[in-house]
Amino acid sequence: MAHDRAGRPARAGDLEDLPHLVTAYYSRIPDPAEPAQRVAFGTSGHRGSSLDCAFNEAHILAITQAIVEYRATRGITGPVYLARDTHALSEPAWTTALEVLAANDVTAVIDSRGRYTPTPALSHAVLRHNRGGTRHQADGIVVTPSHNPPRDGGFKYNPPHGGPADTVATDAIADRANELLRGGLAGIKRTTLQHALATGVQRYDYLDQYIADLPNVLNLDAVRGAGIRLGADPMGGASVDYWEEIGQRYDLELEVVNPFVDPTWRFMTLDSDGKIRMDPSSRYAMASLVAIRDDYDISTGNDADADRHGIVTPDAGLMNPNHFLAVAIEYLVANRMGWDALTKIGKTAVTSSMIDRVVGVLGRQTHEVPVGFKWFVPGLFSGSLAFGGEESAGASFLRHDGTVWTTDKDGILLALLAAEITAVTGQSPSARYAELESVTAHRRTPASMPPRMPSRSGGWPR
Repeated sequence: MAHDRAGRPARAGDLEDLPHLVTAYYSRIPDPAEPAQRVAFGTSGHRGSSLDCAFNEAHILAITQAIVEYRATRGITGPVYLARDTHALSEPAWTTALEVLAANDVTAVIDSRGRYTPTPALSHAVLRHNRGGTRHQADGIVVTPSHNPPRDGGFKYNPPHGGPADTVATDAIADRANELLRGGLAGIKRTTLQHALATGVQRYDYLDQYIADLPNVLNLDAVRGAGIRLGADPMGGASVDYWEEIGQRYDLELEVVNPFVDPTWRFMTLDSDGKIRMDPSSRYAMASLVAIRDDYDISTGNDADADRHGIVTPDAGLMNPNHFLAVAIEYLVANRMGWDALTKIGKTAVTSSMIDRVVGVLGRQTHEVPVGFKWFVPGLFSGSLAFGGEESAGASFLRHDGTVWTTDKDGILLALLAAEITAVTGQSPSARYAELESVTAHRRTPASMPPRMPSRSGGWPR
């Protein structure tokens, strides 16, 4: 049962004490004898709160040193692309990581604008650096707990393939980090932030490089030509600058619904459990955007690091993530002429059976993996998977020419795809899904369905 205030605005008593949270990051020392206070990589990195001694300076010192040592054993000699989101603990952890990297003579590539970097922009940057098999391969670190509450911090490692590290890598890193914790942090190299910024960094325009490349993976001309009204809610996260620039650069009818960054997330509505959580797949967390759905043809939300997406339509409100994945797959297979017909569609074991039915009607094959986007990485990287999507509203897909775009989840990409689908088909993704249900039941090929056309006035059907 949902909390009695789920979907309602946060109150003062719901907000995190940020000075207390950050002080705990520096002052509290984890006890490695306590399992909950050790380094542990889940499906998306190490996460926890400084208040629980689960995400403190000691953890980040140890993890970063362990990453330095791990990459040395793998012959990774290029820079580390270093990104952070808008959580209160992200900047302290980003700073700690920078100090350790510089002390170990590892160059960190940081945002030239001094702003936040979404996970997909980090993945894109690593892949761009390594394109062509450069001798000095780069990897990446993203400081984010993704959609987790404001009290949490997170730390992810992305190897040279640009996506989440596999369990071999994360187990090795976690084991060494915990060894360093047990040893009282002996063996960790560290310098000052001032020295690190002066000698140990390169600056890179993540935003410009990512946004400039979008026409190679999306049909933004169609979105602009159809006059699709797009409402983008960064939900106080790292995509805030990206959405504004996308609208301006490509002359889209795009409004940034909430352009504010506040690490307390006081502007959020509470999630199902009564907590503040930036989950774009939750109807409670997305309640404020759903309330204004009639103002736009497509409304979208992203979590704090923009690896997840939420799609809101005037006719259906917030779409079930599995429903949108099915629509996205059907549309992309029918409209990406540069994709090899033998590429497969990646899905997790717990995604909807509707995806299997759609893929079957399209004459394609699915590639089923366990939960965790890391399992899609090899296929996306090689181009053998055209699409990889998981039930928690995370996905990515190939460029127009069938080569890799990102090997991590890209919430910005999927949100813009919803606008492209609406522009090209004349239907909202939710209306498209309703037709897919009928189509798959009768085994009629979705690609053969005629798109609905715009009215004479230029408006698009709701």
